[in-house]
Amino acid sequence: MPAASITLRPARTQDVHGIRELVRPLAERRVLLQKEAVAFYEAIQEFVVAEDADGRLAGFGALHVMWQDIAEVRTLAVADGFQGRGVGHLLLEELLDRARRVGVSRVFCLTFEVEFFRRHGFEVMADQSAVDPEVYAELLRSTDEGVAEFLDLARVKPNTLGNTRMIRAL
Repeated sequence: MPAASITLRPARTQDVHGIRELVRPLAERRVLLQKEAVAFYEAIQEFVVAEDADGRLAGFGALHVMWQDIAEVRTLAVADGFQGRGVGHLLLEELLDRARRVGVSRVFCLTFEVEFFRRHGFEVMADQSAVDPEVYAELLRSTDEGVAEFLDLARVKPNTLGNTRMIRAL
């Protein structure tokens, strides 16, 4: 099934169960973090889902704005039966378009899928120079775990081991 038969739409609360089911095996393999259901409901407006013509969940991803000019692609995943068919590409392009529409000029991700993101213009981050010291100090005040991962704070190191920090200018 080519990606042409895939539809993207904003996620709805009814999608949370399917999202969590798709995340579960990835979390067991330590590719994604398993989150409590409440975290998905709280962030549902950040998610886009991909579904096939029969309404089956093919994948999803989220865009989380962190600061005036930077956002993070989060929890981008494609169901096993849909991998290699362009679903991840469609989802990522939609998330990047959303970032542009809200005025973000850079997008960050923390990933094991380095080559996938590299093909989409992301580069490995060498250091924290992605934000200036003033913004870094402001971001330190965030209680969001993803922001802590972006800042590479020691308290989230167990969540980020093996992941690569990447960024793309829009």
